[in-house]
Amino acid sequence: MKKKLFVVIITLFIIPLNAQQIKGITGDTNWLANWTNFKPATTEYSEPTQILAGTINSNLRLTKNNIYLLTGTVYVTNNAVLTIEPGTVIRGDKETCGTLVITKGCKIMAEGTATNPIVFTSNKNLSERRPGDWGGILILGEAPINKIGGVGFLDFNLDPAVSYYGGQDPNSNSGILKYVRIEFSGHKINMLKELNGLSMAGVGKGTKIDYVQISFSNDDSFECYGGDVNFSNLISFRATDDDFDFTQGVQCTISNSIAIRNPYSSDFSGSRCFEIDSYDKAENADLTKKLTKITANNMTLINTEDNSQGLVREAVYIKDKSYFNINNSVIDGFSSCVLLENKIGSLPANLAKINIQGLQINRCGGIVFSENAELNPELTKWYNSDTFSLESTKLSDIELFLQPDIKKAPDFRTRNSSQLVSSK
Repeated sequence: MKKKLFVVIITLFIIPLNAQQIKGITGDTNWLANWTNFKPATTEYSEPTQILAGTINSNLRLTKNNIYLLTGTVYVTNNAVLTIEPGTVIRGDKETCGTLVITKGCKIMAEGTATNPIVFTSNKNLSERRPGDWGGILILGEAPINKIGGVGFLDFNLDPAVSYYGGQDPNSNSGILKYVRIEFSGHKINMLKELNGLSMAGVGKGTKIDYVQISFSNDDSFECYGGDVNFSNLISFRATDDDFDFTQGVQCTISNSIAIRNPYSSDFSGSRCFEIDSYDKAENADLTKKLTKITANNMTLINTEDNSQGLVREAVYIKDKSYFNINNSVIDGFSSCVLLENKIGSLPANLAKINIQGLQINRCGGIVFSENAELNPELTKWYNSDTFSLESTKLSDIELFLQPDIKKAPDFRTRNSSQLVSSK
């Protein structure tokens, strides 16, 4: 009898907690504090004291008492480990397109702290810093990808002898990035191609990517080409193209992360917080392998102007044969939340791959649209069903978030969320 009474008491206690799902980024405190920087163009960095160039083929440690100039494409090879101390600053050279490539089988161990983050930034002077000042960071791993042959090469003018990725180990470990900032990356390779802030190709879930801020990337902030990864506490700020771009069958869970867009900063092809695709080209796809599957929990996606202005229209763009689940998230200030690619075929089959649950949709013109306009009435019927719990609001950002002003110490937890956290 005592055992049954205990079970009843626990059940009654759990129900109200489950009913109060926190939407948007969460935390008992503001986890954006201290280590982030929303004004990197005005931040003074010391002049470089060491040059980082060529090939690193044995273990190397970068220390915070030096400022490093990343010159040309630097490859970490031969199963070497590149360790970077908390507080270290690496400045990318524009003239030589400073770029760091962690090749297959190697590791980067860049674990900063909330008070001593690791910073990759431009080597330009204060008034001259721009998106694309240097290359970016590329991590090439051994996890599966959706590509015929199971091996890929990134089209960034890299050395093909060491720039391949993909394999059979979804648990492979390429190291750690934690409390790291990447600023002004995304150097233009040619008229149609720029590097990303952080490119991850075939990266396995043994790799830890948490508390990383990418600001003013000239292309995507975070892009995954296949692999099997888990992310949390990521910040994409003022990307020119997409904030989070996934392709080639990547399996990913991303949690407690935020994209802050400027609506007048966009690539000519269209820019979104999420772009989701299962392959780069249909002829390269291996349909016996996994399709891209993204689960996004407690995301905050913000367009910093009213949805009728600017170049950025949709928060999420989903292409053919891709899975996307977004839960307990806030989407603020877009024309529409989700856009489906025109060539998506059978409507029921594709909608079964998409799940939008527990969203707060603020100052948005619509929820789900298709490039095929004929599908839109069916889409409206679908998302208005009892399957989803969607909340539509028209709050100002200062009403919605605790402190949305990025000129101060921003706190993009919702006012609702902070009350739920403090009530636990």
